[in-house]
Amino acid sequence: MNKVKVLFVCLGNICRSPLAEAIFKDKVHRRNLDQHFLVESCGTANYHIGDTPDPRTIANAKKNGIAIDHLGRQFTSQDFLDFDHIFVMDRSNYQNVLRLVQNPADRDKVAMMRNFDPTAPGEDVPDPYYGTERNFQEVFDILDRSTENLLTHLEKKLQA
Repeated sequence: MNKVKVLFVCLGNICRSPLAEAIFKDKVHRRNLDQHFLVESCGTANYHIGDTPDPRTIANAKKNGIAIDHLGRQFTSQDFLDFDHIFVMDRSNYQNVLRLVQNPADRDKVAMMRNFDPTAPGEDVPDPYYGTERNFQEVFDILDRSTENLLTHLEKKLQA
């Protein structure tokens, strides 16, 4: 069986997208679905290639029982070939990803992360980089809700 390949995308790949990746992987593992998913994250900018996530992201994840093992990388057009689903954290990065679309199939893979957040569908996941611990926790809560609904959605497609 082929794995469902999921990519989470933000700007620098040190706050939101590695957190989304880690939360989603944890949920996949807790549902014993590891063999069905390949999950990664990246950023649209080249600021943090090869860097670990922001220490505040790592601390927030740990506080919430999630481990992050990730090194930053930049989104490329190859990702359209390598992934089935590309979930972007905000409108700006959504537009950055769409600039690399080569065909309608590429475009169909891209969606806003919060399309799966029942409290604010389609809204941006706010960037906590210039914020406080409270902002990092808000992002965690948004991504926790959104990835839960995303995984339920993708799990139903696996069973179909």
